[in-house]
Amino acid sequence: MAHFYMAFIALALGGLAGLLQVLVRSGKFVLPAGIGYYQILTVHGVLLGLVLTIFFIIGFMVSSVSRTSGTFTSRQRTFGWIGYWLKIIGTIIAAVMILLNEATVLFTFYAPLQAHFLFYLGLTLVIVGTWFDSAMLYMKYGQWKKANPGQPSPLLTFMTVITFIMWDVATIGVATTVLFQLLPWSLGIIDTINIGVSRTLFWYFGHPLVYFWLLPAYMAWYVIIPKIIGGKIFSDALARMSFILLLLFSIPVGFHHQLMEPGIDPAWKFLQVVLTFLVVIPSMMTAFSLFATFESFGRSKGAKGLFGWVKKLPWGDARFTIPFIGMLAFIPGGAGGIVNASHQMNQVVHNTIWITGHFHLTAATTVVLTFFGIAYWLIPHLTGRVFTKKLNKIAMIQGITWTIGMTFMSGAMHAAGLLGAPRRSAFSEYGGAAQAAEWIPYQIAQAVGGSILFLSIILMLYIFVNLAFFAPKGEQEFPVGEVAEHAEKTPMVFDNWKLWLGITAALILFAYTLPFIDLIQNAPPGAKGYKFW
Repeated sequence: MAHFYMAFIALALGGLAGLLQVLVRSGKFVLPAGIGYYQILTVHGVLLGLVLTIFFIIGFMVSSVSRTSGTFTSRQRTFGWIGYWLKIIGTIIAAVMILLNEATVLFTFYAPLQAHFLFYLGLTLVIVGTWFDSAMLYMKYGQWKKANPGQPSPLLTFMTVITFIMWDVATIGVATTVLFQLLPWSLGIIDTINIGVSRTLFWYFGHPLVYFWLLPAYMAWYVIIPKIIGGKIFSDALARMSFILLLLFSIPVGFHHQLMEPGIDPAWKFLQVVLTFLVVIPSMMTAFSLFATFESFGRSKGAKGLFGWVKKLPWGDARFTIPFIGMLAFIPGGAGGIVNASHQMNQVVHNTIWITGHFHLTAATTVVLTFFGIAYWLIPHLTGRVFTKKLNKIAMIQGITWTIGMTFMSGAMHAAGLLGAPRRSAFSEYGGAAQAAEWIPYQIAQAVGGSILFLSIILMLYIFVNLAFFAPKGEQEFPVGEVAEHAEKTPMVFDNWKLWLGITAALILFAYTLPFIDLIQNAPPGAKGYKFW
């Protein structure tokens, strides 16, 4: 619960910053009290992209492992609390620097924009805190394996371990650039910084970060949604296989965020684009598995015809319907991702607000709606309360309001991006340019969508406060699905970490070693720090 309190505070403040942003971009609103647009843009990105997601995911993971592998020992809990307080202290330090306008460097904190060293220190503490959390979860997994030799680990625990292995391997990149480049540079110990290296290290982390958001949603889809609807998990083995493939293909693909950057050989960009497209395979496996679960359930209830099973699904249950909307949003979201990762098409949309629209479809719709769906049952489960029929109705309204708001906002962002509207920029008429005038109606549509989204956030906060403090006392189930009887037996090879970590390491070394040497040996003159705010 400590993690969830922090996550929903981040949702409230980050959502407010998002609302202010879209209002400013509409051209109809000016920020008060000397607050800068890029300052609130940084607040929005850091709070929603990092703080909300990290705290919510770890809260969900800790409860999932505890539910399926047994209660944590006091030593394991100590690791968890150390991780929690390191994350809290780091978040506060970074937030204070942003609010003091000392770190207006946006969510990606690209050099040569230079923040106060305390901002980088705060982010470092957050990352180190997550390492303590992962240590706690690995210790519990190891304890379960010791007590149950020769058994496949519980599915939710296995998925948690995969997610944190991916996170730990990926965060080595961002920790390296912060500790060895950004901190010494911001402290004045070194004068200049190699931009190519810092961005490459950031995106080595930045793309797996997207999967760190997504994999907990997949956990809920694979294991929890089947139980909520009253069905069975289609295949335990297929679920594990898709997670292992996501681990293998999520990290050596960072260059697809850098397709327009100089200093990286096109051959390496091509290789990482190919690896990016391989992620389609586990995504399609997930879609197949989920709809097989839904159809099997519908048929077991007597559904006839090709799509008769659709009517049998529990559409009145927000715990199912809201994450289901998230699943549907992943179809256009994934299609946009294919555009972004394709070298030629990326040239059309790169650095336009199309990209912002894309991750508002994937992270802010698919992932966040699934997180809301998890919150509806997990918060009352933890607080000993009940998700009542009245709260279920409000949750349906909340999720549908979010969907409508995001359709307006993300749709307008995609359209304006195709017309060339830049991302990361405040309202401007660009000296009366005709092209910029075309973007303004879409920016007003974004403001309409953003306002609807903010109403949805208020509803979500109302639901959260009720589930945490005021809902009637009672038992709320933590739903964990059972595997269908006809499913294949789960092979033990999935728990062979030497094999999977070995392949992961080999793929990373193959994809990054030579381009890294090239970036260092043929480095341009280093960049000094800039502060434009």
